[in-house]
Amino acid sequence: MPRKKSETGPAPRGRPRAYDTQTALKQATETFWRTGYAGTSLDSIAAATGMNPPSLYAAFGNKHALYLEALARYWEDSLAATREALAQDRPLPDSLMAAYDTALSIYFSGKGSARGCFVVGTAVTESFDDPAIRSNVAAGLRRIDADFETRFRTARETGELASDADPAALAVVAAATMHTIAIRARAGASRAELREVARKAVSVICGGAGKAN
Repeated sequence: MPRKKSETGPAPRGRPRAYDTQTALKQATETFWRTGYAGTSLDSIAAATGMNPPSLYAAFGNKHALYLEALARYWEDSLAATREALAQDRPLPDSLMAAYDTALSIYFSGKGSARGCFVVGTAVTESFDDPAIRSNVAAGLRRIDADFETRFRTARETGELASDADPAALAVVAAATMHTIAIRARAGASRAELREVARKAVSVICGGAGKAN
């Protein structure tokens, strides 16, 4: 699907008024999260941020550039939170549940119904036609896999997993569990239901390493 000139073409320059770019980026992200990339207009972003279009262009570039910045920031924040949960000194099942609880806190952070994952809800649908978004999504997924794999390698070294356990394979399963939780959250599953999905997955992944709380 071809992009509109305002989305991908050269961004006109304008004189920005006083604004907080980080606050504006957060507000723009909220707008994209609510209505998706295609369903979000520059006017709606301007209304949400309180910035006029020339100021938005000057600060972020066009809509496409702004979305990519919002996507990158989401990845950084969510991956950092997951990595922190996995890095805590606790048993493997508890570490995994902490990572899933962290994800759930993000998926249920909006007002009203669960909004799920920003990537799953807004980027996946655009990735087919947009190489930049597709590359961003693929890179983020690789980082999730790598973070889980690191934790599983540590668990194997400390004896929490069998010596013949495959950290890379377990990482794919653990990451896939996170993705399905995100999809089910967007589809209306309750937080309690999704936590139970995570708990069952952890039990399978750990294979007798202990029960998750």
